[in-house]
Amino acid sequence: MQNKISEVLLQNWDYCMDIEDWAPPLSDALEGVDSKQALWKPEGSTVNSIWETVNHLTYYKVRLLRKLKGLPKQPDAESNDDTFTVTTEGEEAWSKAVADLKDVHAALREIIEALEEGAYDWGGSGHAPGEEVMSLILHDSYHTGQIIMLRKLQGSWVSNRSFN
Repeated sequence: MQNKISEVLLQNWDYCMDIEDWAPPLSDALEGVDSKQALWKPEGSTVNSIWETVNHLTYYKVRLLRKLKGLPKQPDAESNDDTFTVTTEGEEAWSKAVADLKDVHAALREIIEALEEGAYDWGGSGHAPGEEVMSLILHDSYHTGQIIMLRKLQGSWVSNRSFN
């Protein structure tokens, strides 16, 4: 039986990727985006592309997944900016980037679902697992808004959406 903490974390985790709540979820923000749109940036702008943002989100999800599974840390990026790097291009590479993001999100969901009542009692240094999950939820939501803004600027976001 799930405890209240994991129920709330799961609900918000699902809002980030799959379920519309106050804002569109990440899966909606990425739906229909092709590799050209994913690489697009406003001219003269220093913002990250959708693809760069997807890679950034995946990096931090993998980092948390490895930590919660007790696996060795992934190699650290030299800086936060390095987590936004796109090293390959094309439709196949873009599809893989989105699939990797969704796969690690689903793997983390399984971990969150299994969190015990003490999910906020770390017993060590750093943040408790529940705190880290909540922080990643906020992080995903922030970047989902950026992705939607980029889509609006490029004209690929529908101007009149229906939602629940």
